Amino acid sequence: WYQRRVRDISVTILAITIAAYHFYKRFCSSTILKKRNININYSKMTDIPTSEDGWKTKLSAEQFRVLREKGTERAFSGEYDKFFGKGVYHCAGCNAPLFTSEHKFNSGCGWPAFFDAIPGAVNRHEITGFYAEITCSKCGGHLGHVFVGERHPTPTDERHCVNSVSLRFESN
Repeated sequence: WYQRRVRDISVTILAITIAAYHFYKRFCSSTILKKRNININYSKMTDIPTSEDGWKTKLSAEQFRVLREKGTERAFSGEYDKFFGKGVYHCAGCNAPLFTSEHKFNSGCGWPAFFDAIPGAVNRHEITGFYAEITCSKCGGHLGHVFVGERHPTPTDERHCVNSVSLRFESN
C-alpha cells in the first residue's frame, strides 16, 4: 500500500506541475515580451549555410563542435554563465532570437540557465521524461538541454541549460 500511495502522490505532483506549466505558457509567456517592451529585431537573422563546409567557415571551431556536432562546453567556462545584462540572447549560428534576460536565472549549474524561451524559438527533442535536447527552430543548431522538475524557484520549474558558445547577446 505504501508504494501505491507514493506513486499516487508522484502522479498528482506531476499533473499539477504540467497544469501549472501549460497555464504559464498560455497566459504569461506570450505577454512577457510586450509588458517589458523588449524589442526583438528579426531583420538581423542571417542566411543558413546549406553544407557542412558553409557552417565551418561561418562558425568558430568550438561553435561548430557544439552547434553542429551536439557537443558541450566545459561547465563554468562560458561567457554568459554569470552574465546578467538586460537584452536578448540570439543563436550564434543564424542570429535568431532565442531567450530574453527576463527568463535568465542563476541555477549554479555552470551554464547559462533560462526558465523559458521566446515562443517558437526553440525545438525540443525528447530524450527522457525529465530532460530533452533543445535546438534552434530556425537553423537546427544544438543549444543544450531542458530539464523539468528540478524545483528551481521559477514559474515553469524548467531549466534550459544552454552552452554560451551557442549564444550571442544583444543588449536593449
